[in-house]
Amino acid sequence: LTYNWDPEDYSGGRNFGHLAYRVDDIYALCAHLQAMGVTINRPPRDGHMAFIRSPDGISVELLQKGDALPAQEPWASMENTGEW
Repeated sequence: LTYNWDPEDYSGGRNFGHLAYRVDDIYALCAHLQAMGVTINRPPRDGHMAFIRSPDGISVELLQKGDALPAQEPWASMENTGEW
């Protein structure tokens, strides 16, 4: 994982380094996570990338495996939530 050696305070879940996971279907995974109460900070509007909030407040990146999926609602017009 990461350890931030510098003295800067990375608060609010935004850290110098972060985890990213490549997923088979970013839309299906985000819908599943959202249904389970996970915050989608940056929805996958482009069919390629999203950020979610872990239970301990850390931003986690999700990346679509292979090419981006075609834009799809409700994601295409969904606004960001909080910070990511």
